[in-house]
Amino acid sequence: MSENTSRPPVISLRDAQLSYGPRTLWDGLSLDLAAGEFLAVLGANGSGKTSFLKVLLGLVPLSGGSLLIDGAPAQRGHRSIGYVPQHKNFAPDTALRARDLVGLGVDGHKWGVRIRGRGYKQQVDGLLAQVGATPYAKIPVGMLSGGEQQRLRIAQALASNPKVLLCDEPLLSLDLHHQKAVSALVGQQAKEHGTAVVFVTHEINPILDHVDRVLYLAGGRFTIGTPAQVMTTEVLSELYGTHVEVLHSNGRIVVVGRPDAVVDGHTVDDVVSS
Repeated sequence: MSENTSRPPVISLRDAQLSYGPRTLWDGLSLDLAAGEFLAVLGANGSGKTSFLKVLLGLVPLSGGSLLIDGAPAQRGHRSIGYVPQHKNFAPDTALRARDLVGLGVDGHKWGVRIRGRGYKQQVDGLLAQVGATPYAKIPVGMLSGGEQQRLRIAQALASNPKVLLCDEPLLSLDLHHQKAVSALVGQQAKEHGTAVVFVTHEINPILDHVDRVLYLAGGRFTIGTPAQVMTTEVLSELYGTHVEVLHSNGRIVVVGRPDAVVDGHTVDDVVSS
């Protein structure tokens, strides 16, 4: 895990508030994220995890407070930010090759005819190698597994050499092997390249070895701390306003709520299992 929290923050939130009409997702959120730090964002469906990413991407304005990304206000298309979306399989007949998908991260933002010389090829080759995708560089993406496709999306997100990597549920629909592989790849990017990572997920266990801090959102409230500080019976019970049992077994965290306890229309078992 990162030890870079003494560096100047690449993400800085001060007294941030996000509301949709009468509903407030969070208020008074202050957070500094340093280069190389790995932040996991957890919470129930509807708690504001994806909205948090949209704020960082400059797609949704804060209702109050301030946000700086690499010292400047958040804005659409910020080149300091790389984005890895939720996994969705490409259609089996998709003809786009793996290296072409990665190449869109290199020059997909440019208009007009693209002149792709040696520099373009070297950059794409380097990105493919960085995520371990060189062996299937020329294979159509529709023929690749979900884990292989996610590696390509990570390579695409890293094309601009971002200071911040935002990951929106990138492990969904992946088997355990690919969950661990993708998690390790993102963790390596933080540790070896100093990229700040914001990783939205329902499941903390695949990324537990890489996480520095957790932002847990629930019912309009939040808590921030290390996994050991946040993932406890006492903290989650207070956050949800009902008893939530946190168990540790063989290096895994298991969160169990009362079946009859309901938070924002969901049972606690439905929304906090980790």
